[in-house]
Amino acid sequence: MKGSPRPRSLSWRIATVAVVVAAMAGCTTIREGRGGPGQRLDPWENWNRKVYGFNEDLDNAVLKPVSTFYVEIVPQPVRRGVTNFFNNFADAWSAINNMLQGKFALGFEDATRVGANTLFGLLGILDVATEMGLDLHYEDFGQTLGHYGVGAGAYMVLPLLGPSTVRETAALPIDRLASPPALFDGTGAQIGFTLLQIINTRAGLLGATRVIDDISLDKYTFIRDAYLQRRRSLVFDGDVPETPAAPEEAASAAAGAAAGNVAPPAAAAPASALPASPASAPPPTAPASTPQ
Repeated sequence: MKGSPRPRSLSWRIATVAVVVAAMAGCTTIREGRGGPGQRLDPWENWNRKVYGFNEDLDNAVLKPVSTFYVEIVPQPVRRGVTNFFNNFADAWSAINNMLQGKFALGFEDATRVGANTLFGLLGILDVATEMGLDLHYEDFGQTLGHYGVGAGAYMVLPLLGPSTVRETAALPIDRLASPPALFDGTGAQIGFTLLQIINTRAGLLGATRVIDDISLDKYTFIRDAYLQRRRSLVFDGDVPETPAAPEEAASAAAGAAAGNVAPPAAAAPASALPASPASAPPPTAPASTPQ
C-alpha cells in the first residue's frame, strides 16, 4: 500500500483541460438551449445517446450476465460484506467532504462510523455502525463543489461509467483517489478491486434495471431526469430552493418533470445502470438527482 497519492500523469492534466473546456462550452450551450428543461440540460443529447447505446450494449453483453452469475454463485451475506467494505471507504470520503462543507457534526458522525466499522466490523465488512444507530450522511466532491456554488453544467453520459454532469466529471478523479483501487500501486490489485466493485455494484442494481425496463418508454430520458433530480437533491441536502437562481431554472424544471414517476437510484452504476461512477457512488440503498 502507498502512503500518499501518486503524482498525476500527463493524461490526468489533459483530462482536466478537456473538462474545463467542456464546462465553458456546456454553460454557453445550456443558456442557448431550446426545448424542454431536460433537453436544455442535455445540449449534447445526440452524442450522449450514442454513448448510452454503447453502454447498454456492453451491459447486455458483458456486465449483466457476469453480475447475474456473480449473484448466483456468491452467497448474499458475502455480497453484503463486499458492499459494506467499499461503503466504508465511501463513509470516510463523506466525512472529509462534510468537513470541507463546514458540516462538522455530520463529518464527525461519519468518521465515527468509519472507526466503528473498521475496528469492530472487520475493516468494514460488517456494518456495526448502523446497528449502533450511527447514520450515514453521504457527500462526495461533486456535492462539495455544488455546496460552494459550482453549477452542474451540461449533462454527460460517460463510457462505462454512465450518467454524469460536467461538475461531477471534474470531481470524479478526486473521488477516485478515495476508493480502494487507488490505495495500491500494483496494476493487478487495482484492476481486481475495480472489477469487483463494478460487478458487485451492478449486481445490486439488477432489480432496479428490470423495473426501468418494464415501466420506461424512453430509458435514456428516464435515467437522465432521475439522475439530475437526485444530484440536485443531494447538493441541497434534500432542501431544494423553491426559487432557484437563473442558471438553475432548467435543472429545477427537469426535476419537476421527473417527479411522480422517478424512483431515485442509489449507487452509481457502471455502463447503463442508474448512478454515475462505481468509485464515487453512495452506499446502495436506492440509486442517483438534479444538479445545482
